[in-house]
Amino acid sequence: MDTLSYLGQGFGVALSPYNLFTALCGTLIGTVVGLLPGLGPINGVALLIPIAFALGLPPESALILLAAVYLGCEYGGRISSILLNIPGEASAVMTTLDGYPLARQGKAGVALSISAWSSFLGGFIATCGVVIFAPLLAKWAVAFGPAEYFVLMVFAIVCLAGMAGNRPMKTAIACCIGLFLSCVGIDSNSGVYRFTFGSLGLADGIQFVVLVLGLFSVSEILVLLEHTHRGQKALEASGRMLFNLKEGAFVLATNLRSGAIGFGLGILPGAGATLASAVAYMSEKRLAHKDNQFGKGDLRGLAAPETANSASACGSMVPMLTLGVPGSGTTAVMLGALTLYNITPGPLLFQNQPDIVWGLIASLFVANVMLIVMNVPMIKVFTKILAVPYWALVPAIAIITSIGVYAVHATTFDLFLMIIIGVAGYILRKLDFPLSAILLGFILGGLMEQNLRRALSISDGSLGILFASPITWGVWTLIAAMIALPIYRTWRNNAKRAGRPAVADA
Repeated sequence: MDTLSYLGQGFGVALSPYNLFTALCGTLIGTVVGLLPGLGPINGVALLIPIAFALGLPPESALILLAAVYLGCEYGGRISSILLNIPGEASAVMTTLDGYPLARQGKAGVALSISAWSSFLGGFIATCGVVIFAPLLAKWAVAFGPAEYFVLMVFAIVCLAGMAGNRPMKTAIACCIGLFLSCVGIDSNSGVYRFTFGSLGLADGIQFVVLVLGLFSVSEILVLLEHTHRGQKALEASGRMLFNLKEGAFVLATNLRSGAIGFGLGILPGAGATLASAVAYMSEKRLAHKDNQFGKGDLRGLAAPETANSASACGSMVPMLTLGVPGSGTTAVMLGALTLYNITPGPLLFQNQPDIVWGLIASLFVANVMLIVMNVPMIKVFTKILAVPYWALVPAIAIITSIGVYAVHATTFDLFLMIIIGVAGYILRKLDFPLSAILLGFILGGLMEQNLRRALSISDGSLGILFASPITWGVWTLIAAMIALPIYRTWRNNAKRAGRPAVADA
């Protein structure tokens, strides 16, 4: 009953005229940012943080704006995937597998409407999960001390590497790069300059907005310049603009299963929408009959990743709010925004500032309704926006990115640092290193250091405190399992490859 009363209080915050207008602006901006190749939820949220702070938005309104942008980007990013076969971000790759073939078959309108409906259902399922599980996890998280938080953050990094498919080592290295970058600047305890190389510009450390826009926007600009196709046009959305009841019923079971998968992986720190979309897609492909059309234009192949993406986006709010651990790269950026307002996420946030937490949760429902109402009628408009050629798109991204970085501290040093980070990010992308893992390591690095120092201070320098509670033992067990998982997967694949010739010889 307390949960329902708090949720009602949250709707009172989210449905105020000011916050409704804020959510509407956020969903519209997020949709436009998401549908333009080269941008995405991380960039959209990062660009709006200094704007929201400069406009003096109250904390609950700023979070509602950023959450609406996040969900809007998840919606909009699928439009370019379906119409142009250009995924704007990693989590949209699975959408292209069946979305683009549907568009080529003249079913662009059906594909876009199924995408919007699936995203709405995924967001609705996950937001219900947030309402149910977030308060429970917040109460359980009260038992977390500095040692438990440190071990949990180690688990988040190991979990990301362990679930990274065929590149766990590269993901682990990327996380370590992020941890190293978080150490740059003056040590808050000793006042020692660390890894500044004599530069006063690095004395305050690397700002997360500079890192985010450098890694993602600048590197994406370089990728677009590498693969520029002049005169490329969007596909026309011909035929029906909406799916019918038969098609909706055909993908309903897929929506429900994928929504549960997306939410489950979304609340897992570090997993993210990319993993959720891939797991949901492969799960539905396994469940489908042998005569399925996956990869050739199957509606279930479009609905599964779309539902999982949206559910994962909402689910990633749970660890951010209850544990202070980002569940995705975008929530890592939002976690940085909370620090600008001197808000400390965690279990006490539900007790001390319920208006902020429940207003944000209620706004997820509101933003999902706004998005489906806005997206379906505007499909034709979106296809016209996508016709913008790359020679105009690339300078626009560069201008928006530069303004976003310069607005933070009004220094040209950050602009040059962003370019350097962007070139390095481009090289890492060419080498198939996941940039989101760098961001996650960077965000968690400072928190890990603080909690480790607090834990060692409590134990007078003894590392035994990291193994002193049932929670730490449980998390260490999970860490060991996540380390063993890629090793077992590699051994199993090698065993299969070694067994095939023997079977053939027999």
